[in-house]
Amino acid sequence: MVAGRKYWIVIWYGILFLGLLGLWASVYWGRRTHWKNSEEVLRALGTILVSVGMLILLYRPALPIWETAGQVLLVYALICFIGAFILGRRAERERPTRPSIEQAALQLIDSTTQPGSRISGATTVSPDPSSQAAPPHSAT
Repeated sequence: MVAGRKYWIVIWYGILFLGLLGLWASVYWGRRTHWKNSEEVLRALGTILVSVGMLILLYRPALPIWETAGQVLLVYALICFIGAFILGRRAERERPTRPSIEQAALQLIDSTTQPGSRISGATTVSPDPSSQAAPPHSAT
């Protein structure tokens, strides 16, 4: 017997809805990024599998095969979550490192404080004499 079984069923239906929403979003984004977000797809599948497995176990069907099916779904969900973790770590390692904003600012300050150094790509702007402001007109 599970305390608050009806509430847990509602909660797991909510998690199932979030998993379906996450799967839809990750598939949509995956098609745009040529499936570089495969860990997100696995995470969404894991969420769906764990919620369906828990719902099967909470409903307690009469046949023992359903209890086994619920447990198998939970194991598959665990495999999906572990796979998502591994793929996410691999993608993070392969991503080129960008200097942070602070590092870029420090490099900029260092390059401008050295004598004779110029910022790459910087241009000197001088005032254009033809664009001088005209004297204000007097209103009559």
